Amino acid sequence: MNAIPKTWNEFFQSIQDKEYCINLHKFLDKEYENHICYPPRQLLFNAFKLTPLDKVKVVIIGQDPYHEPGQAMGLSFSVPSTVKVPPSLINIYKEISDEYDTTIDMSSGDLTYLAKQGVLLLNSILSVRAHLPMSHNIKEYEMFFNDVLEVLDKQHHPIVFMLWGNSARKLKKLLHNPSHLILESVHPSPLAANHGGWFKNNHFRLANEYLKKNKIKPVDWIK
Repeated sequence: MNAIPKTWNEFFQSIQDKEYCINLHKFLDKEYENHICYPPRQLLFNAFKLTPLDKVKVVIIGQDPYHEPGQAMGLSFSVPSTVKVPPSLINIYKEISDEYDTTIDMSSGDLTYLAKQGVLLLNSILSVRAHLPMSHNIKEYEMFFNDVLEVLDKQHHPIVFMLWGNSARKLKKLLHNPSHLILESVHPSPLAANHGGWFKNNHFRLANEYLKKNKIKPVDWIK
């Protein structure tokens, strides 16, 4: 990547001829043709469509999409409003509620309201076969995700990266821009969160304080 892309379109154009990108397209064509995969193909790049590159304020990184019917919608941790809210997202809502000493609507798991405010809800692997978590964990996705992080890291405006859980925290080594803020904690899944390190991490307030300090409109975490 030579010139720093200013839009996601520029970014995708800059990588389209890379070998990994060509191979990734072939892989996805074959998988979606021969297997049930999530999210629906048209929502694969939903995070990029809803959150323009120059509007990214916060990056929340998930691992791979939900693998049961109707859940995945191309945004990490998010599910359509008609679907039962997953346990990890319940814990995210609880933490937001605690930090702002308020009640948040936990009946819907649709986080589009955050994506439209500049919160890039990004899974490191964008697709999955039905009922088979991590089934699309291939090197091409890793290379794609590294390129995405590189372009985000090179953005001149301050961005807050929320790294939750071991796989996300390992990505810290790819982030070097001192104008960005990196927040780390355990994953919000009950398995991790109930052992301590998730609740009271204060990430949502810390993110907004950093944005305000840099004269960027804070995120309204309460829907």
